[in-house]
Amino acid sequence: MTDGEVIRMAHVWTRFGENLVHRDISLSLGRGQILGVVGASGCGKTVLMREMIGLQTPTQGQVWLLGESLAEADARRKQQLRNRCGVLFQGGALFSALSVFDNIAFPLRELKTLDEELIARLVCMKLAMVGLGETDALLMPAELSGGMVKRAALARALIMEPEVLFLDEPTSGLDPVLGEEFVGLLGQLHRELGFTVVMVTHDLDTLSDLCTCVAVLAGQQLVSYGTLDDAIACAHPFARDFFHGKRAQRILGRSD
Repeated sequence: MTDGEVIRMAHVWTRFGENLVHRDISLSLGRGQILGVVGASGCGKTVLMREMIGLQTPTQGQVWLLGESLAEADARRKQQLRNRCGVLFQGGALFSALSVFDNIAFPLRELKTLDEELIARLVCMKLAMVGLGETDALLMPAELSGGMVKRAALARALIMEPEVLFLDEPTSGLDPVLGEEFVGLLGQLHRELGFTVVMVTHDLDTLSDLCTCVAVLAGQQLVSYGTLDDAIACAHPFARDFFHGKRAQRILGRSD
């Protein structure tokens, strides 16, 4: 693994019983890049992301995260590596019984190394960073709009100052205006903080506006890995349907 690589996967195969999910997948992601992972529903996009962060072990092959082999790391070391990553789950996955403040503070409190005064300062900083105010911190998840849920979940994902940010369908459930605002926020934070991003998405606007590289999963394999132009040029039927439909042509400004 080279110094500039944040994630590397080599000849990864994934099986669940008789079901083959991934077939011989290899890729590497450099520091500061934004990777968009696309593919049909059920093709293993989220599973691939879980393998990158060490939450799931592939059936065969090797995965490196932040320069270290996950296969050689014990449970304690894997957790230390995960502490250098942030995750925004699909739908936000906020704890319904905790306020926004307590949701964001939760990862820091789990460390048991910071006092409450410092935790409060850090939470307020992250709230401001994602465009939420101190009054929003007192709300419960059920009182939040869809856009506010995403922002609160993003603040929680950023609270540990992650080097790598994993996002699972970050704009799902948002209307076009809120989705555009959220993509703009992600782009701004990426420019300011310089973290590496892996995101599972089906949103063409997000791919076009944010991603520096695109991975296309289809037929259990990685059929394209490179720039958005590489994905658009991919001859696989899924890629042709995804990147050359009428909506894609309108968003990407291309025509066949």
